Amino acid sequence: MSSSTHIYSVGIVGASGFTGTELLRLLAGHPQLEVKLATGDSKAGTRVADLYPSLAAAYPQLTYQPFSVDAIDGLDLVFCGLPHGISQSVIPQMRGKVGHIVDLGSDFRLHDAALYPEWYGAEHTAPALLDEFVYGLPELFRPKLEGAELIAATGCNAATAVFALAPFLQAGLIEPHGMVANIVSGVSGAGRPPKEHTTFCAVDSDVQAYGLLTHRHTPEIEQALEEFTGVAGPSVLFTPHLAPLNRGIIATCYSRVATEGTDTAAAMTALHDMYDDEPFIVVQDSSPSVKATLGANTVHVTARVDPRTGTLMSIAVLDNLMKGASGMAVQNANLALGLDEGAGLPIVGVYP
Repeated sequence: MSSSTHIYSVGIVGASGFTGTELLRLLAGHPQLEVKLATGDSKAGTRVADLYPSLAAAYPQLTYQPFSVDAIDGLDLVFCGLPHGISQSVIPQMRGKVGHIVDLGSDFRLHDAALYPEWYGAEHTAPALLDEFVYGLPELFRPKLEGAELIAATGCNAATAVFALAPFLQAGLIEPHGMVANIVSGVSGAGRPPKEHTTFCAVDSDVQAYGLLTHRHTPEIEQALEEFTGVAGPSVLFTPHLAPLNRGIIATCYSRVATEGTDTAAAMTALHDMYDDEPFIVVQDSSPSVKATLGANTVHVTARVDPRTGTLMSIAVLDNLMKGASGMAVQNANLALGLDEGAGLPIVGVYP
């Protein structure tokens, strides 16, 4: 961990979306990261303060620029907040021009190129880079992230499910097959551009499940669980639900108990053993609240064992734009640059 006060220059490619905006907010308070460039092709020439008045005090003159490789040349680190499929064509051009790249998209999260046509509907255009990216979930893969050049930050859905399931799979308390992850998430997870199913009238007073049996983040959850625990071929039935929330995500997960006599006390012990030393994870006895994590880079978790059905239920909540995206990206960047892992990251939520 560096005690230096050196200032690192960073850029955000795809800065006009919600994750880019959250990155700008966080970096405005970061002691050692300074934004030198914010690109947004669809908003090129627009002042950041005009699109997002909430950022006006920190960035009164910063203007979105069109992306070019020359513009990022020489930066210490670049965050990519691009829609799926675009990073595959952009990052090969960027590599070698900047010191570190943290990709917030899903283009480089999976190690197996064959999974992309199956789950994303298209061949991967830069498969040679997949094994060079480190999967960016610090609490599980911290040693690999320290000093890493290429990081694929974990997605909000996968992160929430993995935080809820990993301690029990690692401890051998649950069966690795047939795990169920039901997730409810806010509308900001769908991004800033308007869509028919994310307009106010569509989401207000409604909750809808989507991606039934085929959601693209399923293999990401399974890959992370296998890589961390060493358990071969874990299987998860993942179902997301869209709720009328601006931001926030809750995962309620169900698994078959693997060891007779496992009770709630044993489940809570597994959570404490894995997370008590993690500054961004709160293990609690009560049921976690999504609002408790609003604006913070924290995860709140709990668990119960139902002896009647032989089921372990685990719950994790987080802010999908913070610990599920931009906060996670900054945490990864801190590790890559050798900085204090918590630099620039709030742990206290906004309430009410």
